[in-house]
Amino acid sequence: MTEPSTYLSADLPPVNISELEFDALNALAFAISHKQPELSGMLLAELDRAQVHPVTSLPPGTVTMNSRVEFRDEGNGNVRTVQIVFPHLADISRDRISIVTPVAAALIGLSEGDAIPCRFHDGQDRYLRVLKVYPPDEG
Repeated sequence: MTEPSTYLSADLPPVNISELEFDALNALAFAISHKQPELSGMLLAELDRAQVHPVTSLPPGTVTMNSRVEFRDEGNGNVRTVQIVFPHLADISRDRISIVTPVAAALIGLSEGDAIPCRFHDGQDRYLRVLKVYPPDEG
C-alpha cells in the first residue's frame, strides 16, 4: 500500500473541525512534536487540510473530540466503537482513545461514510471507514 503521507489531498475525504478544536489540537500537535514527531506530523497534516467551522455549523455526523465513533477496518472487517479524547482522558478499558493515536488522528473531522488510510503502530496500513458518529451529548 502507498505510504499514508504520500496520498494526494484529492484522494482523502474532507476534514471538518470546529474553531475551538482546531486551536486546541494544533497546540497539542506542536506540544508533542519532540516526543512523538510522527503522530504530531500526522495530526498537523489533517489539520492543514481541514475546513474550520464555527462550533454551531459543523456538518452533522462529523467526528469531533469526545464524540463516539463506530468504524470498520476495511482490511479485516472488524468494527469498533471508540470515544476520541484528549490524552489525559484516555482509558482503553472504557474505549476512550487519545487523539494522539494513529486511529484517532485519522478519524477526527471525518463524516459518516468516509474512509481514510491509517498506519497502525505495527506498521500495517489499513483503511478505516466511519460508520456512525454519536455526538458527545449522546455518549
